[in-house]
Amino acid sequence: MASYVYTPEGVCSQLIEFDIEDGKLHNLRFTNGCPGNLKAISKLLEGADARWAADTLRGNTCGNKPTSCADQLAQAIEQAL
Repeated sequence: MASYVYTPEGVCSQLIEFDIEDGKLHNLRFTNGCPGNLKAISKLLEGADARWAADTLRGNTCGNKPTSCADQLAQAIEQAL
């Protein structure tokens, strides 16, 4: 299992941590940001295919920001892959 740490830009979350094993996401954790939403994303993506998650979340925005925590996660996963 490989572990990854990503520092997002332009969002409230300050850190994204996750593991990838056999192409699947595990142990996704966000530091700061919207706790309820980010906990839900983490639960929903546990065991999900990493490529699918990145493709699905890429381009999601938050309010008037050009990105979101989900979009930043997609970028983090793409870097990891």
